Amino acid sequence: MSESQAKPRRRGFMLGAAVAGAATAAVVTLPQTQAVPQATDDKAPPPPANGGGYRVSEHVKRYYKSTRI
Repeated sequence: MSESQAKPRRRGFMLGAAVAGAATAAVVTLPQTQAVPQATDDKAPPPPANGGGYRVSEHVKRYYKSTRI
């Protein structure tokens, strides 16, 4: 391998390492964002007293429709 072929590879590696380091530094210094709490569904009935808790909701009905052949 000649000297002229080795230099571009080395430069590419060093450039990639510099870009990765800069990206890491940018991510670390970005301000942390807090998740916005989701509003709870007040329409949901309370869980049953004797356990269980399964109920057929609209989401479940859509799933059952999607599994039909």
